[in-house]
Amino acid sequence: MDLKTLLQEMVDAKASDVFVIAGLPLTYETSGRQVRLDIDPFTPAETEAFVRGIYEASGRSMDHFVNNSNHDDDFSFALPGIGRFRANAFRQRGSFGAVIRVIPFGLPDPSEYHIPEEVLRLAKFQKGLVLVTGPAGAGKSTTLACIIDRLNRERSGHIITMEDPIEYIHKHGSCIVTQREVPTDIATYGEALRSAMRESPDIILLGEMRDYETIGTAVTAAEMAQLLFSTLHTTGAAGTVDRIVDAFPPTQQRQIRIQLSMVLQAIVSQQLVPTLDGTEVPAFEIMITNTAIRNLIREEKTHQIDSVIAAGGAEGMRTMDQSLFDLVKQGIVDKGMALQYGIHQEALEARFAAEGL
Repeated sequence: MDLKTLLQEMVDAKASDVFVIAGLPLTYETSGRQVRLDIDPFTPAETEAFVRGIYEASGRSMDHFVNNSNHDDDFSFALPGIGRFRANAFRQRGSFGAVIRVIPFGLPDPSEYHIPEEVLRLAKFQKGLVLVTGPAGAGKSTTLACIIDRLNRERSGHIITMEDPIEYIHKHGSCIVTQREVPTDIATYGEALRSAMRESPDIILLGEMRDYETIGTAVTAAEMAQLLFSTLHTTGAAGTVDRIVDAFPPTQQRQIRIQLSMVLQAIVSQQLVPTLDGTEVPAFEIMITNTAIRNLIREEKTHQIDSVIAAGGAEGMRTMDQSLFDLVKQGIVDKGMALQYGIHQEALEARFAAEGL
């Protein structure tokens, strides 16, 4: 089977990731489950040939991989009529390997991915910092693509995205959309962000805030009346605030708390939870920064943020445990699974008992 035929089958099977690893048959993941094809396991020579085929299909030089001191390479490519793919090539036990993320053509439909209106409504902010957080593979890029698409249809201005690599392609709508890939179009996120500030941006999507220098530049950009979206691999709003502050030297932490309390507009934290029908559904924590939360950030009382979120339903807020409770009540997720993914499990179990669930 050639590469194009295989990837077409993966798109048709609604695969999210494809694993090409020596000693294992070709394996793909769909709805959180791994499926192994009924074929012989790959040999090291076959995985190398497969990885070379990926590079040929993408038109990318293998020098990026072979001569990389980290022995891995992350890039995206498109196959006309099939879809877009994000590939990570790497070495393991002396052989080549790859994991391919499947990204169908077109932009995601929020209803298909169960992204609530409260999350999409974050596009209404005119300036400040909005963060989407969660573990790898939780759907952060999909959520942000839906928000950017809404901005592109409802607002006018210049949207600049900086991604590593670019996953979803946005056409020019009521906004001009500039998409820059790291490191193909520019070396680093920090350089891309500094460059963007000279390109008349109205909305900025920064793929990931990786270090305190990039975080500092992002916060400064949000202070300068830009609307900036970014991601972090953190769980929960309180943990995200602490992670940002802890990225800075102790002498700068007081200042970043003050800046963050002024520019932070919202934090969405998401995770994918297995459902009763064998698929997955996202559960969301949504924090909208109000006066109480700004004070808690400034006063180093982030541990109290959860209680403000729990009481903020009228403002569109919800805790992760509230989302999980609703999924169980709707008959989508098993109670035991919800407890496994919950943040405050004892309180969540008590609420189930009180509701007779």
